[in-house]
Amino acid sequence: MCLAISAKYGDIPSVDILVWSELPTGAGLGSSAAYAVCLAAALLMACGAISCPLQEGESTARWTEEELNLINSWAFQGERVIHGNPSGVDNAVGTWGGALRYQAGKITPLKRVPTLRILLTNTKVPRSTKVLVAAAKEKILKFPAIMNPVLDSINAISQECQSVLEEMPANPSPEYYPVLEEFFDINQHHLNVLGVSHPSLDRLCQVTASHGLHSKLTGAGGGGCAITLLPPDTSVLAVEAAKQDLCACGFECWETKIGAPGVTLHSLSSLKAQVLHVLSQS
Repeated sequence: MCLAISAKYGDIPSVDILVWSELPTGAGLGSSAAYAVCLAAALLMACGAISCPLQEGESTARWTEEELNLINSWAFQGERVIHGNPSGVDNAVGTWGGALRYQAGKITPLKRVPTLRILLTNTKVPRSTKVLVAAAKEKILKFPAIMNPVLDSINAISQECQSVLEEMPANPSPEYYPVLEEFFDINQHHLNVLGVSHPSLDRLCQVTASHGLHSKLTGAGGGGCAITLLPPDTSVLAVEAAKQDLCACGFECWETKIGAPGVTLHSLSSLKAQVLHVLSQS
């Protein structure tokens, strides 16, 4: 990427690149795309292909839509090096943030979505996306009359979920969360039918359900990670109890949010102490 960007936009000055991440690799969380997006933005800015959007006194800043498109296109090339034939979803999310709709190869950013609080759990069970996709495809081809309606239902869940998410910012009613929880449950059952769940994921859903929380797998399935919705009225005690039980199963948990901004330029003063410490050691 460094050589290609240099050849197209002019020489990149001699640089040291230090990568620090809170994302576990190989867990289906898009860590490679996050890396590719950050690397593309840094290299493009270093050679002047995109501007430095950070003004004096600002802690963070983002690029223009045109510049984000350029960052995303180069990040996609980085993903191709890593994965061969990626969908482009992960690097698009890393670039624009928020929420995106992906259908038939077309990626559309959703303009108005709430920031949802979730519990992200890594089962630590390794899986192969390629194997899981092939197995699901085989089942669809073997039982089309049964499996195609399941796929249609998953598509309908996505559309209904999009409608709910776009309504929530204008009307932040707590009544939306039980609907999202039902979508989680139905979607997880459908993914089980497709054969992409795993006993570890079933166990995870059972544990969170015992605390009144709703979960579903994320990524390719077959292990990997799951997300648990944490409505605003979820008690701290319920979350901590769920985390303890999940960790007792050998899983790893983080509280985080869906809908955060995408790639962003930070001033040194806005960085976490942990990151600054890593940078100071380089």
